[in-house]
Amino acid sequence: MTKQSVIKSNSFHNFDPSRVPSPCYVVDEVAIENNLRILQRVQQESGAKVLLALKAFSMFSLAPLIDRYLSGTCASGLFEARLGYGEYGGQVHTFCAAYKEEELSEILSISDHLVFNSYGQWQQFQALIQKAKQQRPELQFGLRINPQHSEGATPLYDPCAPFSRLGITRNELSGHSLNGISGVHFHTLCEQDFAPLDRTLEVIEQQFGDLLHKMQWVNFGGGHHITREGYPVDALVKRIVDFQNKYSVQVYLEPGEAVALHSGVLVSEVLDLTYNGMDLALVDSSATCHMPDTLEMPYRAEIFGAGEHGEKAHTYRIGGQTCLAGDVMGDYSFDKPLHIGQRLMFDDMAHYTMVKTNTFNGIGLPAIAIWNSDTDQVSLIKEFGYDDFKNRLS
Repeated sequence: MTKQSVIKSNSFHNFDPSRVPSPCYVVDEVAIENNLRILQRVQQESGAKVLLALKAFSMFSLAPLIDRYLSGTCASGLFEARLGYGEYGGQVHTFCAAYKEEELSEILSISDHLVFNSYGQWQQFQALIQKAKQQRPELQFGLRINPQHSEGATPLYDPCAPFSRLGITRNELSGHSLNGISGVHFHTLCEQDFAPLDRTLEVIEQQFGDLLHKMQWVNFGGGHHITREGYPVDALVKRIVDFQNKYSVQVYLEPGEAVALHSGVLVSEVLDLTYNGMDLALVDSSATCHMPDTLEMPYRAEIFGAGEHGEKAHTYRIGGQTCLAGDVMGDYSFDKPLHIGQRLMFDDMAHYTMVKTNTFNGIGLPAIAIWNSDTDQVSLIKEFGYDDFKNRLS
């Protein structure tokens, strides 16, 4: 049976892609707000605090909207911490796999929680830590733990794989003083439902339960697809409530993708049509430059109005402009033949897109636009040019 294409960013079915330049990321602020309302419900009903993971979605044009619903941001280093501190409200939580000493002083000055990936760095930087603590007594510190319990199906995204550099195992933590540590952080999920989190928590309680009673907070990290249709929000709320009551801790969640899930598209234009054993279409966007997650995961991004290979009358292999042979989005079929100048819309292109774009081959970065699906207003937020390419080089 032929697999049916499923479009997830449903508000865009009636969007006219000719209204924006190409290529262009277009984000529906109404869809973002719908996601935020679900996350706010989790906060209100569970008592947890939800932070935006900037590594997944850093569109600070929407910071005023996000600030109305979430409790702050989480960063993966200095630049994201600066962005969270300067453009968003609420708390800034920072975790980095390894801190550079010359950056740590500033990170300490703008973060509310700082999480270390190793006990060694926690000890190495004690002089800076104590100085920062004197200046800002409210500053809190945590350690990232690794329960060595894998739930992810894709090795590239599994922080609990054997020999992982992320987090401290129970054996490595044993025997060390936790004086000055007020919380622990774990991140084990990737685009997953509640059940993997529940199983992970069971393992963490078994391994680290004695330490949890000594903590003030526990950060459940990200990878929770809370805003996906069918996610059991009630079960998540109950598990958080029970966990907080059992250990007398504040729970934090760090979803990034869940904030922007099903909220955006990437508009592209057909530049050329060729043939080599099958019909080929070249577009002005690029898998490797503009949607690298499709190659890393990998997965096939859906196109509005398109079907699977052979599902509709006209099938094309669609690829980008770069010289990378594998710069291919996939095989898609259409009711009518494609034509040069035709606009296509790739689905669900808000999260892990803008944050990962690059200018390999000198390919330009897509413009960024906000659309309001209620009012039909389009705002072009930013366009990029040669200077954006040149300034990354020397």
